[in-house]
This record gives sequence, structure tokens and C-alpha cells, in this order.
Amino acid sequence: MTRKSLPLQVDDLSHFSRALARQLGEASPPHLTLMNMLARAAGFQNLQHQRAVQAAAGRLAQAKTAAPADHRLIERTLTQFDASGRLLRWPSRRAVQTLALFGLWAVFPTDTLLSEAEVNRILLAEHDFKDPATLRRTMISCGLLTRQRDGRNYRRIEQEPPTEAKALISRLSARRKQRPEPTAAGPVSRPLKR
Repeated sequence: MTRKSLPLQVDDLSHFSRALARQLGEASPPHLTLMNMLARAAGFQNLQHQRAVQAAAGRLAQAKTAAPADHRLIERTLTQFDASGRLLRWPSRRAVQTLALFGLWAVFPTDTLLSEAEVNRILLAEHDFKDPATLRRTMISCGLLTRQRDGRNYRRIEQEPPTEAKALISRLSARRKQRPEPTAAGPVSRPLKR
């Protein structure tokens, strides 16, 4: 018969240690020794190690909270797109360019090999200034697309977009839903070979 794990959570190790010492009575080791014993029983080297691990976990949890989005940058980038989510012009500011490229990155299929012609077709459908080569090359240099050395196949690089990019992608997705359905067939893609 397998034994079920019984979790134990202690909110205050010092209080728990004192309560245990009272139950052990005269046989109880000193308070600090008992706390070190409890920390080792929990899988730590000692009490100091447990405190250091918990402090690091707290710092990392705070670091995970996303920094507030730069709404001005999102607004500036959105002005580069029309009401249907198409990029109107190549932005002059580098930060706006990079953010706009994330807006284009979001329309590429995941885990799919694409030919250069298919990438160009997707980009031409998403911008008005007829320069897919610049967009394609810049997306590669920004780490949004990758291509094979021979230049035949391209693929979107999967990643967690920055906070501003997530907000932009969400707004552009809403705009793109307003578009009329295209009559011509879209890009033909091949599943990624592994």
C-alpha cells in the first residue's frame, strides 16, 4: 500500500520550533539548533540557507511582475498602422520600428517553414509601402524570423513578446478582424520538419 504525501506548511518556523520544544520538554535542544534541524529536515543545509532561498524566491517573484507598458510608444506605433492593421510606412524611430515588427511577427504561422515567396506574400498583405525585403531582413536581424543558410526556408522564432508588443498585437488583432476576407488563396505553408 502506497503512502499518501501529507503536506505541512508552517507560516512561522520560530513559532513552530518553540511549540515543538515545549512538547519535547527537557530533551529539547536549544532554539537555534532545533530551527536548524527543522530546516535540514525540509531539505535545506541549515536555517541560513533556508532564509537565503526564500529571500531569493521573493526577489524573483517581484522581478516577474511586468514593468508597466510604455503607452506612448504603443500609441506612436499604432499611428503607423491603418484601421485594418496594415503598416502604412516604415517608421523612422528604431523603437517604433521594432515594435511594429512584432505586430507583423504575430501574423506568421507558428512552427511552419515558409519559402521566401510565402514570407513576401504575408508581408505584402500586411503593409502598404511595398518593401517586403526590408521588413524580412529587419525581422531576421531583430530575432523575429530565422532563415536557413541557403535562404530557401524561413520560420518565425517563438518567444515571449515584450509588454508593449503584447498590447500592440492585441490592438492590431482587433483591427485585423475588421478586414474583409481575402478572395485569393493565402500562403501555402509546409509543417515544420523536425
